[in-house]
Amino acid sequence: MKNALEIKLYPPDVQGRGAFDGGRITEIKPIGFPHEGPSVPHVGPLFYWAWATAHGYGKIGLHPHQGFEILSYALKGEIGHFDTLGTKSRVKAGGAQIMQTGSGVSHEEETLGDTTEFFQIWFEPDLSAAIQRTPAYREFSDEVFPIQKKEGVTIKFILGAEAPMTLVTEASMQDVTIGPGARYQRVLAPGQSLAIVAISGKGMGVDEETGRKTYFQEKYFAVIHAPIEGSISFQAKGDNALRLAIIEVPSQVSYPLYREKTRF
Repeated sequence: MKNALEIKLYPPDVQGRGAFDGGRITEIKPIGFPHEGPSVPHVGPLFYWAWATAHGYGKIGLHPHQGFEILSYALKGEIGHFDTLGTKSRVKAGGAQIMQTGSGVSHEEETLGDTTEFFQIWFEPDLSAAIQRTPAYREFSDEVFPIQKKEGVTIKFILGAEAPMTLVTEASMQDVTIGPGARYQRVLAPGQSLAIVAISGKGMGVDEETGRKTYFQEKYFAVIHAPIEGSISFQAKGDNALRLAIIEVPSQVSYPLYREKTRF
């Protein structure tokens, strides 16, 4: 019997929703907060993933965070940021920021373009240790991220060993664009998981062992677990490229996770 990857696909209608500033900023949530009762489960230490959109100015007022490592990645437009560490910054499309919130920090966000879209993604380190650390903020412009182009596939390394951004949490992230007729293959070690959001285009993923196909289109979310080593390849459908945000994390960690506790 062939060994299969465990693949689950979540279209937008089963993902969470959110809004800020009277609806000026809206969110679709591939992974929501535990108290929201999301239909999409968390993936190892990947705790939360929201795709925010605004047409014009919007603001998320000052609010606190503690412990978590929070990545904001600008897809379109520009994000304004202020925090109680004294940071005032703007992150343009293709750029990113990381808050390692440690013992505690408050921040506010603004959308500054005619159309602004960004991911906000929370990673969960060992919180008992994280809350002892001094909070920190780092910002990265689009041009500092390494780009690899090969045979119709463009990989932008956002987070991890080949990227300028690293975390305490074990995680990597790539922004991958697969041109028509091209193929991108990913090998997964045992005990690893992929979380994938389709940013644009249509396409499919193929389990290289079983031939099982999983079809993607914009805003679809997929979670892939590897009980043993496995391989999946991605291809675009039609004449347009398929663009995927791909995060890899361990399926399980050695420390207790926040959602396993009695209170949010």
